[in-house]
Amino acid sequence: TAAAAMADPRMFPSGSNGPEDHAPGRRKYNPYQDLNMPYNYKNLYDLPTSPEFLFEEESAVQRRSWGENLTYYTGIGYLSGAVGGAALGLRDAAAGAEPGETAKIRANRLLNACGSSGRRYGNRLGVIGLMYAGMESGMVAARDQDDWINSVAAGLGTGALFRAANGPRSAAVAGAVGGVLAAAALAGKQLAKRYVQRL
Repeated sequence: TAAAAMADPRMFPSGSNGPEDHAPGRRKYNPYQDLNMPYNYKNLYDLPTSPEFLFEEESAVQRRSWGENLTYYTGIGYLSGAVGGAALGLRDAAAGAEPGETAKIRANRLLNACGSSGRRYGNRLGVIGLMYAGMESGMVAARDQDDWINSVAAGLGTGALFRAANGPRSAAVAGAVGGVLAAAALAGKQLAKRYVQRL
C-alpha cells in the first residue's frame, strides 16, 4: 500500500529528505557536514558582481580605458552623424520630389539621398570622435591626471587638426569652436550629475 511504501525506510535512505523532513525536532541533512571545511561553504557561491582589477590604482580610477574611450566616441560620432545626415537627406529628397512621379522613383530618390548624406556626415563625425578620443587619452597618459583640461585641450586639438588642410585661420577657428564645445559638454555633464538626481 501507499502507507507501507512511505513507511519503508529503503524509500528514504540516510541523508535524503523523507516525508517527515519538516517535522518539528528533526534535523535537516547537510551534505557538507563531514568535509571539515575550515570556512563557510556558502562563500564559494557568493561571487562578486563588481569588476575585478589587478592593481588598486586601476580600481580607484573612475573612467573608461583608452580602448573603451576610442570605441565610445567613434561610435557615438558615426551614429549621430548618420542619423542627422539621413534626416537631411530625407528633407532634400522631399524638396526635390516632382509631381507625377511614381512611388518607386520617389523611394529610390529617398534611399539614395538618405544613404549618401548619412554616410558622408557619419564618416565626418566618426573621424572627429576618433581624433578626440585619441587626443584625450594621450593627454591623460601624458599628464597622469583626469580633469577638464584634458577634454578642453582635446577639443582644441581636434578642431584644429580637422581643419588644418584649409589653412591656419580655419584651423584656429575650428580649434576654438572645438574647445568651446568640449567645455560646454563637460559643463553640461557636471550640471546633469548635480541636478538630474534631484528631479
